[in-house]
Amino acid sequence: MPKPELSEISGHVERVTFHSEETGFAVLKVEVKDEKELVTVVGKIPNVSVGEFLVASGDWMMDPNHGKQLRASVIRTSPPDSLAGIEKFLGSGLIHGIGPVYAKKLVAQFGKDVLDVIDTRSARLQEVEGIGPTRRKRIKDSWQEVKTVREIMTFLMSHGVSTARAFRIYKTYGEKAMQRVQSNPYCLARDIRGIGFKTADQIAEHFGIDQNSPLRARAGLEHVLQETSSQGHCACPRDELVMNTAAQLNIEVEALEEAVLHGLAEKRLILETKYTQTPLVYLAPFHRAEMDLTRDLQLLNQDTAPLKDVEPEKVLSWVQSKLGFELADKQADAIRQALLSKVLIITGGPGVGKTTLVNALIKIYEARKSKVHLAAPTGRAAKRMQETSGHYAQTLHRLLIYDPTNGGFKHDRANPLKGDVFIIDEASMLDLPLANKLIAAIPQNAVLILVGDVDQLPSVGPGSVLRDIIRSDTVPVCRLTEIFRQAADSRIITNAHKINKGEFPNSCTPANPGDFYHIEAETPEDVWGRIRGLLSKRIQSNFHLDPRREVQVLTPMQRGELGARNLNQSIQKLLNPKGDGVERYGIRYQVGDRVMQIMNNYDKEVFNGDMGMLIGIDREDQVVWVDMAGKKVDYGFNELDELTLSYAVTIHKSQGSEYPCVILPLHTQHYMMLQKNLLYTGVTRGKKLVILVGPSKAIRMALQNADSQKRVSLLAERLKDL
Repeated sequence: MPKPELSEISGHVERVTFHSEETGFAVLKVEVKDEKELVTVVGKIPNVSVGEFLVASGDWMMDPNHGKQLRASVIRTSPPDSLAGIEKFLGSGLIHGIGPVYAKKLVAQFGKDVLDVIDTRSARLQEVEGIGPTRRKRIKDSWQEVKTVREIMTFLMSHGVSTARAFRIYKTYGEKAMQRVQSNPYCLARDIRGIGFKTADQIAEHFGIDQNSPLRARAGLEHVLQETSSQGHCACPRDELVMNTAAQLNIEVEALEEAVLHGLAEKRLILETKYTQTPLVYLAPFHRAEMDLTRDLQLLNQDTAPLKDVEPEKVLSWVQSKLGFELADKQADAIRQALLSKVLIITGGPGVGKTTLVNALIKIYEARKSKVHLAAPTGRAAKRMQETSGHYAQTLHRLLIYDPTNGGFKHDRANPLKGDVFIIDEASMLDLPLANKLIAAIPQNAVLILVGDVDQLPSVGPGSVLRDIIRSDTVPVCRLTEIFRQAADSRIITNAHKINKGEFPNSCTPANPGDFYHIEAETPEDVWGRIRGLLSKRIQSNFHLDPRREVQVLTPMQRGELGARNLNQSIQKLLNPKGDGVERYGIRYQVGDRVMQIMNNYDKEVFNGDMGMLIGIDREDQVVWVDMAGKKVDYGFNELDELTLSYAVTIHKSQGSEYPCVILPLHTQHYMMLQKNLLYTGVTRGKKLVILVGPSKAIRMALQNADSQKRVSLLAERLKDL
């Protein structure tokens, strides 16, 4: 039986009711000749704008809720050909620098030739009142970008994949984007945020790349090693790497063995056998970083300390007179050790006097006319360090100065920093690549002091640098353990130390109020109900804290009912339900939202983990504005994948930050992540109030899981070997 012929309509797009940049699915209202009402068209299209001319073919359907609509199997668009259509097209916000006002002016000036003028004769745009060289260039650049991105999006969708990352592809590869993707689709997984190996593999399959091809095998190995590094490991046992890759790719082991040999020959992979019975495979950059960090730290540590000849007891007496109180015994020991050391580690939990000790050391070094630099891995940690010390502190990225010309830092081994003493706070957050860059830039005659809590979660990135240096027993370590009297009055601090010992924390009660509470809640629905009540009323009325600005929800995971993604949507609806917004990448961003940067952007000088508030949206220029700790940062709509909502964040992402109030949902559904150091880290983020919400069983699971997975790294062994 022959198939019924498809119906075809054509007309101008009057309204884009819905369009998903992830899937391309669209609901469009189309003005069709001889039709009294706008025609509803649903189907997939990579991109579409108001005013464009559309041709669609498909079947007519009757939707019970929305009435008659054309379910299109094919949709094609082209630039509008009528003056009204062109004006709507230009005024839709598609092109930066043109909104409804300038769209009307441009059409009045150039008529139907306006699109050609923008494309090939853009200098003439300055004939329009209000358009100068700057706006003309913005319009021209945006038009070219739109054209190229649309080609990429159409190309990707033709190969069965989503198009949401087309702008990122264009930004990375420029006009050679399609050429690069066609020659090696796996470059997308390596270079483009948000495009994983599976997506790149789908494209490769469309191009006819064989399942056992050497190109796929090599890309698969690097993908699995990158996955391993995202779990904190610097390397992977060779047999485990081959077997895991074979399972993930459904590929022959022999092909992977050849790929390993090829990677070793090209020196993209490095095989390490010296310190372990099981051969380890490294991605070359991680192996090089581990080797360089070992050498540079050893060279820095072996020189003579600049204050070695001073009399320690006189220095102690002097600094205590400046502080106005006596230091505790272990703090005094740390001062003595600092005078003898080129590299020193100061570690300990909350309330044990790390800040007091750092401030004492600053006074000593500055009295000797030493140039002291204070820095931390994140902006929030640096700000807190500055507040507690009274001295300027900065992020490590700002200290080292990013160099966009080569993607590295301006300060390195060849161009070291200038200074005598470098004190780095929150050193537990240092991953292997950043620690390597930092140590390489420290001048040989300088003192390096690393301050951090080694019992917290290790870095988000690969390695456990602080822990490994301590484990190597090659650098002096001052471990502070005494909780000071003022700190002991805080239930947050005393409970943090109880948790670190594996003991169940003590909760305050309405009859015995304080700063630490545990609210029992059995099901995930109960947990969210309790959190909703806290955010909507109880915290503000009982503790006078603003839930939008002073309360942070910290959760073990991204996914799940109580994961950060789901909680963010729920809390946004609760605390900011009607903000002016724009939707991109599956997230609605609204004025008044709390947001977090999720990748380093050196051009904007904002870094992974920085948090702020969305304060404005400019639809004409397609820009949102974010207040990042007093700094106004702009993001184009296509750059919004760098931001996520941050009403709720993972405990890992909270490292280096402190918040007036922390709410910690803990549930047995988080069992994969429930560990003692995760609970300890979450609790120590709260300054004035910490509230655990969930069943006691989940807390006990975390306390009993003290042996967090050891990260695969040979830094400690290499340091011991020197």
